[in-house]
Amino acid sequence: MAQIRNIAIIAHVDHGKTTLVDQLLRQSGTFRSNQAVAERVMDSMDLEREKGITIRAKNASFLYKDYKINLVDTPGHADFGGEVERSLRMVDGVLLLVDAVEGPQAQTKFVLKKALAAGLLPIVILNKVDRENARPNEILDQVFELFLELDATDEQLDFPALYASAKVGFAAREWKGVEEAQKHGMEPLFETILEKVPAPKADASAPFSLLVANLDYSEYVGQLAVGKIYGGQIRVGDPIACLPRDGVPRKARVTQLLGYYGLQRQELTEAVAGDIVAIAGLEQVEIGDTLCDQEDRPSLPRIEVDPPTVRMRLLVNNSPLSGREGKFLTARHLRDRLFREIRTNVGLQVEDSGTGSFEVSGRGEMQIAVLAEQMRREGFELMLSRPEVIYRKDEAGGVLEPLETLYVDLPQAVLGSLLECLARRGAEVENMRHLRDTVFVEAVIPTRGLIGFETELVNMTRGEGIASHLFREYGPKRGEIVLRGNGVLVSMEKGVTTPFALENLQERGQLFVGPGEEVYEGMIVGENARPDDLLVNPCKTKHLTNMRSQGDGKGILLDAPRSLSLEQAIEYIGSEEYVEVTPGKLRLRKKILSAVERRRSEATAGA
Repeated sequence: MAQIRNIAIIAHVDHGKTTLVDQLLRQSGTFRSNQAVAERVMDSMDLEREKGITIRAKNASFLYKDYKINLVDTPGHADFGGEVERSLRMVDGVLLLVDAVEGPQAQTKFVLKKALAAGLLPIVILNKVDRENARPNEILDQVFELFLELDATDEQLDFPALYASAKVGFAAREWKGVEEAQKHGMEPLFETILEKVPAPKADASAPFSLLVANLDYSEYVGQLAVGKIYGGQIRVGDPIACLPRDGVPRKARVTQLLGYYGLQRQELTEAVAGDIVAIAGLEQVEIGDTLCDQEDRPSLPRIEVDPPTVRMRLLVNNSPLSGREGKFLTARHLRDRLFREIRTNVGLQVEDSGTGSFEVSGRGEMQIAVLAEQMRREGFELMLSRPEVIYRKDEAGGVLEPLETLYVDLPQAVLGSLLECLARRGAEVENMRHLRDTVFVEAVIPTRGLIGFETELVNMTRGEGIASHLFREYGPKRGEIVLRGNGVLVSMEKGVTTPFALENLQERGQLFVGPGEEVYEGMIVGENARPDDLLVNPCKTKHLTNMRSQGDGKGILLDAPRSLSLEQAIEYIGSEEYVEVTPGKLRLRKKILSAVERRRSEATAGA
């Protein structure tokens, strides 16, 4: 147990966590010298590689000298905070990675707050010090101020700091330039981990106990429960008991015991207190359950996560074009997939309405959008509603809504546009800092005001603006927020779009479809230039006569249709609209497809 170190890597999005893990595994000799290893090897999901972010926490380990160091790579985005919270229960120290150019960001504060509250000792790594505009000493002062703000203990404030470049592959205790730092590689970081991270808090003489912090699945042995052993030891073949949140303890027997070496799992015959292992042999187990040697043992404290603030409705796809691409179409398929997801994703909650509709609640729209994207790639067809915030009541019966602190870094030239946008979304600016040609804005904004904000910021700043946000508190509900000022172009016909029809429609607004695409009544084919919705016929063809028209011989010039990603589509739709998600297509549509039925519903609601 004394030769084990368990450590998590925490940071803001895109500050270099996964790249650092790559270097630690390489320089510890985990990979052979001639072994081909992909960049960001810990990002195993396709979505993680495409988005450049970590979505799921993952385990790895390496040997250094006589020590086994278990690593946990955690997400940096607050939407996936549940992954961070469960991961921190397995470790005894954290590597806090901070960009030496950008400094501590919103999610840096989020993950550090969780780590300090758990009593973990940090090692601060100032990454990307080899960049021209790096300012490591100034950033180090900001990190220390952040520790003070988060009420760190004296022991946590006495953190070691290293100057590193995960991309180049070095970490130095003192900054004397790239050439000097490269001589020692990552060795100073390895030594600091051994010196500063304590041995696991576990009792080898106590009865066996393990807190399940993650679940996995093997095609060969079935369900795997992953966690840190808090007491005793375990061998293959030993009887164990699973203590659930409520209910009768379940007995089982260890059929396989797996440890980690590099990114691979290795079969073990036994494991001791302090190690992180995966246990097979349990058919039913959930994150937060306690595994122990006897069913009359007390449970370990369960993993608690922050409650969700956003919810969306996920439904069976009932559009006229449903069933053409997907393999999984029914409510039973959706129910099985969603309830399988919440077994491994503690940040999500699912409620089944029993009518082919499921209410999915999470930390943010991105978390639910990632789930929907995974499902469409697996062959599911479904529909998504507009994100809604989860309100609460205060003691006097007043309505409270979630508020977030928003941090925006953008060019000075577009500051006026940003302030106008924030005012429209119900935000209050708290702080503004001017740095050369950029300005840093800090504001308090309702969670519902954040829906679609990042897309608007990208368009406003031509991709130069950077935004991050952090849950703050529940406060009194603010006024109405109008996020979409324009109406939409709604198809009144079912058929295939024609260039002739689209040429006329593009004068009315911006199109979402191109020629030759199948549409149906009630499908949204574009954005109207005016505030009202407009019924259009994108399938209209030119009538043929024996008279030569003035336009004969002229080519039809169509603008490229606007393409929306799944997240952008979810942000765009209104309360009476759905996003239709299939493996090959994203379509926007009205909830009520018939124009007559929509008018009747509006009249009934108005009455």
